[in-house]
Formats: sequence, structure tokens, C-alpha cells
Amino acid sequence: MAETLGIARHYSSGALTQRLRAALKEDGADPERPTAEALAPYDQFHGRGIEATEDLARLVSVQASDRLLDVGSGIGGPARYMHARFGCPVQGIDLTPEFCDVARALSEALGLGSGVSFQCGDALAMPFAGASFDGAYSMNVGMNIADKPALYREIRRVLKSGGWLALSEYVRGAGPAPQYPTPWAADAGESFLATAEETRLGLERAGLAIVVFNDTLERALEYGRRSRAAVEAGHKPPHRAVALIHGAEAAKTMAANVSRALHAGGLIPIEVLARKKPD
Repeated sequence: MAETLGIARHYSSGALTQRLRAALKEDGADPERPTAEALAPYDQFHGRGIEATEDLARLVSVQASDRLLDVGSGIGGPARYMHARFGCPVQGIDLTPEFCDVARALSEALGLGSGVSFQCGDALAMPFAGASFDGAYSMNVGMNIADKPALYREIRRVLKSGGWLALSEYVRGAGPAPQYPTPWAADAGESFLATAEETRLGLERAGLAIVVFNDTLERALEYGRRSRAAVEAGHKPPHRAVALIHGAEAAKTMAANVSRALHAGGLIPIEVLARKKPD
């Protein structure tokens, strides 16, 4: 319980809707009727933002009749993207009530109706029946969860036979430990980084067969170079979600800590696709 409360406090400081509206207005977008393109710099909280979501979507094959689960759905950017791309219903679940409220409001503003829905809840004890989903994905969530085997087992429980799980997150590399704060943790006590091998074994032991297991470090470093170049040229960075959630000054420190750890090998971003093994 203390762990979940700490996570919610890290991500939620109140007034998120007002901050997002102000940011959209500053960008020249209509806060009352935002487009998916206007929201993309803000509603994709994970590393590399919308580009990482697009990459994850390329790993999977989805039919319009499928039902997808977004574990740790934030303010709903990936869920809305998946729904728009594949035409299928997407259910999000997130621990932070403010995120769920904003996700629902944004989806309503975009006119998505029942195609995308969000529920506040714990990823380790999800309020969904077994075999409810054809596929599930989770982006930059595992770093906040100490009991990853329990997470993988719970996701497997709600997947249909042969259903898939796609992950995009950071794992612990061989280099020096990252400094904090980071976008996912104020200090090391709130961060639960597994190694790539621990992640692989955890998934397999939970009954999920590995299909793809990619190191995406070069993509992350290249994205960082482009982002710095944009700022140096006087433009806004392409990914502004961390500043929206944590504030501009905190975001600079967090970005510097992540960048330093990526270059030093302490953090490795990965992209994984696994499939539920038969019972």
C-alpha cells in the first residue's frame, strides 16, 4: 500500500488539466477541441514519446475485433493511438486517479466514445475477468513495480490463450546506477529496475514466451540528440510530458539524469513482445 501511495504522489500534484490547457494554448492549439497531434507531445509520458508508441504498435498484429489492455495508461495517449491505428477498443488501467480523470476527459473531447475507456486500479490486482483481452501493452511502468513476477502473472491471467504482451521500459545496465530524480521516481527507494535477463526470466516463468526482445538504446540516444538540437535551435522539445507532469525545472534534472545513465550504460531501454503459453 505504501508503495502504491508513493507512486501516485510522485505523478500527481493536482491541477493537471489546467496545466495541460495552458500548454496547449501556448502552442496555439484549442484546449477545448485538441487534436491527437496537438496532444502528442504531452500525453505520451514514456521515453521517446509518440515515436516509442509507434514502434511498439509495429510489433503487433491487431484486428478491429480485438480488445486491448493498456497497463499503466497515464493520461491515455497510447490507448488513443492504438484505438485510432487499429480501430479496436482499448481499456486502460492506472494507479493515479488524476491521470484517469484527465484521460477520460481528453478522450471525450476527441469524440472517442466507448472505444477507449479508463479505470483506476492496481496492475497487480486488476478488476478484469480472466482471458478478457487479446493483447496487452505497458510502457515505462515496470520501473515502478517491485514485484514484477506478480505483474506478469496478472497480465497473463487476463490474456486470452495465445494473447500477446508488449513492453517498452528501462532495465538496469552494467554501468553506474542512475541518479535521481527520474521521471518515474524521486529517489532510488521508489525505483525498481530489473536487468534485461531478470525481465526475460520473469516473463518466461510467468508463462509468457518471448517473441521479440530488443535493446533500443541507439534509438533513445538518437532521439536525445534530435531533442537537444531542437531546443538549441529555439524550438520546443518534441517530448514535453515530463515537464507537464513534474514541472519544467524538475524535468530538466530528470532528463539530464536519464541521459547520463543511458550514455554510461546504467540504463538500457528495451522493447519486448511475448505471447501467452497454453495452460
